[in-house]
Amino acid sequence: MKRIAILATNGFEESELKSPKEAMEKEGFNVEIVSLKSGEIKAWADGNWSNSYKVDKTLNEVRVEDYNCLVLPGGVINPDLLRREEIALDFVRDFFKHKKPVAAICHAPWTLISAGVVKGRKMTSFNSIKDDLINAGANWVDQEVVVDEGFVTSRNPDDLPAFNSKLIEEIKEGKHEMQHA
Repeated sequence: MKRIAILATNGFEESELKSPKEAMEKEGFNVEIVSLKSGEIKAWADGNWSNSYKVDKTLNEVRVEDYNCLVLPGGVINPDLLRREEIALDFVRDFFKHKKPVAAICHAPWTLISAGVVKGRKMTSFNSIKDDLINAGANWVDQEVVVDEGFVTSRNPDDLPAFNSKLIEEIKEGKHEMQHA
């Protein structure tokens, strides 16, 4: 069975965690929410705090070998908190080192910039962080979903159907031999 880690903390965009999680679970994948601390994390939706979600594992309890894929939901608060934590950045880097699929939507690429994994990659994001990605060496494009050797990115919650579809396709394909350093 495929095991998927969704890395998130307080302030994640609710639809960007809930929708991919449900789509992957419908495929029979085991999906776990991984966070900085145990307990629950709070979602953000429509400009306000929303529901709480149970954390399945903390970053101290997991390794890249435990999972087939990493998913990073967006929101403005969530990736900004994650990018400050070296343990989160190391976890992200390990998925790229092991050539396992990684998917990020909306503002989530902020965490990827801090992890140093976007240079030379074709990707998209929420338009307000386009310059951040270009400055970090990414080849930014304005498309609903972009796939670059197992690396899936989308712009916003409107792109979730396409994002989920490509994410599931990449999980089924598995590891990718990347041309990038």
